[in-house]
Amino acid sequence: MAGLPVIYIVAESLGETAEAVVRAAASQFDSGNFEVVRVPYVDSPEQIDNTLKEAAKRCAFICHTLISPELRQTISKLAEQYNVITVDILGPMLQAVQKLSGMQPKNKPGLTHLLNRDYYRRIEAIEFAVKYDDGKSAFGLLKADLVLIGVSRTSKTPLSMYLAHKGLKVANVPLVPGIAPPEELFHIPAEKIVGLIVDPAKLNEIRTERLKAIGLMPDASYAKLDCISEEIEYSKTIMHQLQCKVINVSNRAIEETAHMILEHHGGFTEDIT
Repeated sequence: MAGLPVIYIVAESLGETAEAVVRAAASQFDSGNFEVVRVPYVDSPEQIDNTLKEAAKRCAFICHTLISPELRQTISKLAEQYNVITVDILGPMLQAVQKLSGMQPKNKPGLTHLLNRDYYRRIEAIEFAVKYDDGKSAFGLLKADLVLIGVSRTSKTPLSMYLAHKGLKVANVPLVPGIAPPEELFHIPAEKIVGLIVDPAKLNEIRTERLKAIGLMPDASYAKLDCISEEIEYSKTIMHQLQCKVINVSNRAIEETAHMILEHHGGFTEDIT
């Protein structure tokens, strides 16, 4: 055979799975240099027929990851007609899993890439939550899917990270008496903002333990009940101005609060983890 051996990849999606297998196999032979011709998004018998004719002329063989039973039957029939060797990558695996599980395959191409998109969406959302945590940059507020606001120790950061794992880009802003919230906060649709409040006595406990944990005196103004009550009232005033949803997180687990936020936000209630 003159020139490099030729391998055609036929797929209903991008063909990346088949190409990875082909190149892994090719690496076991001398230099591993093969000409790989990818034929993606195949959805008709005509495309398969044209590809097989071309492969036959070039004395190539075909590697495929076709999912559709009709297309799989077509390529098998035409391969025999044109005397072209074909390698079915997914077929034996699908049959084995079906036999073991008793379940029927979905027969939908591109599901791997759908999972990959979900994965990268989560990674992007996590990076966003870290970048715009604790009001680090008001610029992120306008790009966020959701903005959490509240006084210190109302679970803004853990909630941001939890929701990021669901694919939401979340920024959070601390509300501190005497410090005006960023102007951008007042230019965001109210439905994108969630205010977090907590009972003063509960927050007093949380902050007191926090001060002890970092080696500071528990009687600092940060943990004084009257100061905390003032902060909470201030935060309620801002939330009222914004007309946003308000959730009392006093006796709620992160997961419960997150579920309430997801139901309010809508469109991201499906667990993609």
